[in-house]
Amino acid sequence: MKRAAWISRAMCLVAVAWLNAGAAHAQSIGVDSSSLLGSDAEAQPLTGSDSGAASSEEIPRADWDSGTYGPIDPRTQAPVDPESLPPFGANLFTGGFRGTMADGLNPAYLIKPGDQITIRVWGGVELDRVLVVDAQGNIFLPRIGPLQVQGISNAQLNAKVRGAVKSVYPENVSVYTNLQGVQPVGVFVTGYVNSPGRYAGTPNDSVLYFLDQAGGIDQALGSYRRVLIKRGSRVIDVVDLYDFLLNGEIARPQFRDGDTLVVEARGPAISVVGDVQKNYRYELVGDSLTGQDVLDLARLKAGVSHVLLRGSRPEGPLSRYLPLAAFRAAQVRRGDEVLFSADQRDETIVVQVEGSYYGPSRYALPRNAKLGELLNAISVPRDMTSYRDVSIRRISVARQQAASLKESLRRLETTYLGYPSRTAKEGEIQVRQAELIERFVQKAAQVKPNGRLVVARDSGVADIRLQDGDIVTIPESTDSVLLSGEVVIPQALVFTSGMSADDYIRLAGGFTPRADEDQVLVVHRNGAVMHADQTRMRAGDEIIVLPAAPTSNIELAASITQILYQVAVATKVALDL
Repeated sequence: MKRAAWISRAMCLVAVAWLNAGAAHAQSIGVDSSSLLGSDAEAQPLTGSDSGAASSEEIPRADWDSGTYGPIDPRTQAPVDPESLPPFGANLFTGGFRGTMADGLNPAYLIKPGDQITIRVWGGVELDRVLVVDAQGNIFLPRIGPLQVQGISNAQLNAKVRGAVKSVYPENVSVYTNLQGVQPVGVFVTGYVNSPGRYAGTPNDSVLYFLDQAGGIDQALGSYRRVLIKRGSRVIDVVDLYDFLLNGEIARPQFRDGDTLVVEARGPAISVVGDVQKNYRYELVGDSLTGQDVLDLARLKAGVSHVLLRGSRPEGPLSRYLPLAAFRAAQVRRGDEVLFSADQRDETIVVQVEGSYYGPSRYALPRNAKLGELLNAISVPRDMTSYRDVSIRRISVARQQAASLKESLRRLETTYLGYPSRTAKEGEIQVRQAELIERFVQKAAQVKPNGRLVVARDSGVADIRLQDGDIVTIPESTDSVLLSGEVVIPQALVFTSGMSADDYIRLAGGFTPRADEDQVLVVHRNGAVMHADQTRMRAGDEIIVLPAAPTSNIELAASITQILYQVAVATKVALDL
């Protein structure tokens, strides 16, 4: 077991040294109490600070997620097939157009046979009846005769009836009319819809109502730009649903019983992707459109500056990378891919500061700004700041730590799972071992690395170039030492000069039975993680006692212990086994 512990400790020390090498070759700046801190509220220049601009070769940062990637190489990025994208308007028929049938009683409604009209006349003559418009389009007024009302609007009805009554009874007669109900209609919906059929509605129901009744347009085959309204063999209107999607405009014909809606086959399409609010397939009217037409259809994200236009032409493949202004006049044809790119590099970065300092918490800096420049601009309280323990939390470092941990867990599973067992006893051991590995991997996979970058060593601060999103920590001075992990009483103790990590552990009740007494880490406030035997205790340090791997397999225990080190370095947490 001593040999196993020695192997395990050696592997862990190698892991700690590798993970702490974040700022190994950066320019070091000497920091003392008079360089970073002038007076209680004044920042003085760091000794030896080099705030010169970074060379142009250091500037580019490629990150698709942030929208600052580019320029795009068409040879390395495969074109997007329009068929793989949802059509623009794919969510149109999820809004419940079929939910409520219209009553048709609006001023513009044109009266037709079968409608019911309430008529009240009083004064010189009395009349109170509900009359039905007959097949000839008339209503019959007693003692007056038939009156043609078919084709007039609801708004004109009262004046029409009043004029007929007044022609016979010109004096002392008042007239009131009301369109009481309209005849329902059956409209056929066919073509490229999901459920063709005949659907009931009213004459004033919208095209969307009947299309929704039919389950909406077939997203793979149907057209959103050519929906025909037919009356017999005659096309009375062609509806382009893009007008509704973009501007809220849609044709409002008055349907008759037996009318037909025909959704035609989908026309040629283009794919629009990249820095847009959502990637879509856009259907064309005709075989081509201008770049300005595409801009009118697509919803771009902020900062878009360039467009990659790819497609095929009779003379051969086309691939052009255009500024946004030049794209407006470009011709886009069926099957083309239009990829929008925010390819203008932002010349400023935003860096956050936390801890003990005066001033704002966020700074907008030049893209080539360095840590020394920022620290020189920040005032801190002299007696309350641990200026030798500056550190940075960086998104890219957190991603690297997460990727490294994921790879270590993958190797652990690959190495120790799936070995064939030669005896029943070996099989039982391997089952227990597999359960241990599975539980350990499940817990370790939930770890969220903090991306701490060590920039302060001894009395110097590495003058590294800052990155967008960096969080610079200037810790406040403290007189405590924190103990966590496998100690009997995890707690904070007062720092006493000259005491070792073992002394603090004894004051906290000693090790728990699960502790690996040879694996005690000290996390300094600058983010550096050291083995307790390799460093001296400082105020503000954290002592982490790692658990012993619960297995008698020497190789497996060494692998688990190495991953425990990675977790402790990345999170300052001793993973509970």
